[in-house]
Amino acid sequence: MEKPLGPGIDVARDTLQQRVAVRLRELLIQGVLAPGDKLNERELCGRLGVSRTPLREAVRLLAAEGLVTLDPGRGAFAPVLSLPEIAHTFDLLAVLEGFAAELAATHITQRELSELHALQLEMQAAFKREDLAAYYRANARVHDVLNEASRNPVLRGTWSQLNTRMHALRFRSNQDKVKWAEALKEHELMIELLQKRDGAALRQLLVQHLHRKRDAVLDRLSSGSAKINSMSTPSSVAAKSSNDTH
Repeated sequence: MEKPLGPGIDVARDTLQQRVAVRLRELLIQGVLAPGDKLNERELCGRLGVSRTPLREAVRLLAAEGLVTLDPGRGAFAPVLSLPEIAHTFDLLAVLEGFAAELAATHITQRELSELHALQLEMQAAFKREDLAAYYRANARVHDVLNEASRNPVLRGTWSQLNTRMHALRFRSNQDKVKWAEALKEHELMIELLQKRDGAALRQLLVQHLHRKRDAVLDRLSSGSAKINSMSTPSSVAAKSSNDTH
């Protein structure tokens, strides 16, 4: 028999908070809430159909992830990262993902490889219909599986914490169709190298992949086009399942 939950646990409230956090996370990632924007409680409550309490709890959760900046007396804001911060974070992510990939080449299971193949098909379909939101969800899961397959929880935890801060920038870096096509090809090669268990080549590919992503992000920011959201819309967020976490 399962033990009853403790008296201080409100499952319904926790679940609602998590659902709101998922929706807010997508608004931030897709640039609907752009860097520097203030999170307007009244507007977001209306948009998400919730009261202020679960919204505030979700905001605190995202603040702990680094996706929201809390300014006492002023409110919550979508964070603004400096160019050096972005460059340094991507450089570290390249090292972490490269190491994770090399480990994954040894430890990945056939079930995980099958999932990656299915995700690659999802990414290809999303690319053809220019659905960047769907592409990014599948893409994020690919990198998640890769890091899970490293079988190193400390590495995965460190990567996840840093990667969360880069979600919005990674999403928008693919708004250039040429770079998006290049990224899709790189993911195809990643899966091929995983099947071959070629850890050294896979590590090199991941490092190059992250460096290209870094350069694409910095180019967009430097040219002043980072807030362009032509390929993402609020409706794509509203259609998101509450079970998605990436």
